[in-house]
Amino acid sequence: MKLLRKLALGAAMAASLALNPARATETVRFWYHFDNPANPMSDLVAKFEKANPDIKIEAENVPWNSYYDNLYTALVGGNAPDAAMVKLFAQPRLLEMGALEPIGDRINAWQGKADLLDNLLELNKGADGQQYYLPIQYVVLYLYYRADLFEAAGLKPPTTCEDFREAAIKLTKAPDTYGFGLRGGKGGWDQWGAFVFSKGAELKPGGLTTPEAVAANQWLIDLFQKDKVIPPSAPNDGFQEIIAAFKTGKTAMTIHHIGSSKDLVAALGDKVSAVPVPKCGGKQWTSYGDESLAVFSSSSVKDASWKWISFLAEGENNVAFNTATGQMTVTKSGAADWKLHERRFVDATVQSLPFAHVLPQSSGTSEFVNTAWQTAMQQALTGQTTSQQMMEQLNTLFAE
Repeated sequence: MKLLRKLALGAAMAASLALNPARATETVRFWYHFDNPANPMSDLVAKFEKANPDIKIEAENVPWNSYYDNLYTALVGGNAPDAAMVKLFAQPRLLEMGALEPIGDRINAWQGKADLLDNLLELNKGADGQQYYLPIQYVVLYLYYRADLFEAAGLKPPTTCEDFREAAIKLTKAPDTYGFGLRGGKGGWDQWGAFVFSKGAELKPGGLTTPEAVAANQWLIDLFQKDKVIPPSAPNDGFQEIIAAFKTGKTAMTIHHIGSSKDLVAALGDKVSAVPVPKCGGKQWTSYGDESLAVFSSSSVKDASWKWISFLAEGENNVAFNTATGQMTVTKSGAADWKLHERRFVDATVQSLPFAHVLPQSSGTSEFVNTAWQTAMQQALTGQTTSQQMMEQLNTLFAE
C-alpha cells in the first residue's frame, strides 16, 4: 500500500512539472561605478531578484579610472557585460562599434516613462534619433549666490544677463569681494556657455564667429577687464578655487551643480542659495551632466537586462540608487520628495532641466573641452588676444 502511494505521489509530481515547467534562471552581468562606500546595489539586487526569481543579477563595481578602458576591451574581446552604466561621451564610439541595443520600443512600452523628468530622453538620443540610453542620474549647472550678501545689498537673484551684470557691479567691493567667481581654468567652458551659447554660439563650422557669438564672448571678457567684477585670479581658477572663494565671501555668485550643495551648506547654511542661470538675449543655456544605462547588442539576455535597468530607473529604486552617487533622481516622483539635498537646490536643478543641453559629440568638441577653451579663454582674459581672435581660433576645431 505504501509503495502504491509513493508511486501515485511521484506520478502526480511528474504531471505537475510537465504542466508547469520551471523557468530557467537567466543571469544578467551588470557593470557600474560607485565611489561611495555606502553602496546600495546589493539591496537593490536583492529586491529585484525577489520580484524576478527567474533572473539573477551579477553586479560588478568597476573602478572609474579604468571603467571605459575595461568596457571597450571587454566589448572587443567578446566578454562584455549585458548592461552597464554609460555616459554620453561614449555613445558615438559604442555606436560605431555596433555595441548598443536600441531600446526605444521598450522605453515607449514601459510604464515608468511617464515618470521621467522632461527633456531627459531628448538629451540622451543617439545621433540617428534612436534611444540607446535610459537615464539613471543627472546634474545641471545653475547659479549659486550668497543670499546674505544679496540681502545686505537689497538685491534679488538675477534672472537676465543685464540683472546679473548690475548685481555683480553692486556686490563688488574689491579687493575683498567680487560679484562673480569665473572658472577661467580647466573645466570652465560650461560656465562660459551659460553666457555665450545662450546667445547663439554653436560648436559647428562658423558657429563661434558670428557677430552675436563674438559679442557675447566680449561681454563676458568685459566683466573681467572693464567692470572688474571677477577676481584677478580667474584666468587660472579651477573648481577648488571658485568654491573656496564663494565660501569665504570673496565672490557673491558662481556657477556649479547640486553636487557642491552639501559642502556649501555645511560651510554657509542659509547664506547660500541657488537659481537657474540667467537669460541672455532672451534664452537660457545650461550644461547637462549625464549618466545612463544601456543594454549591449552582444547580450543573450536582452529582455532580462532591460527589466533590470528599467527597475533601477523607477521611483524609489532610482532614489536609492542616487543616494550613493550624490546626483539627482531622473523621476518626477522622486524629485518631488527628494531628501538628499536642500529643496532650493533641487528646485534650481529641476527648473533648469528644460533648457539644459549637451555638446555635439566630435573630436573637435573633445579638444575644445579638454584643452582649447581653457588656453583661448586665458589668453583673451589677459589681453593677449581679442574676443574675435579667440573665437576664430576655437572655430578652427569645427571647420569643415
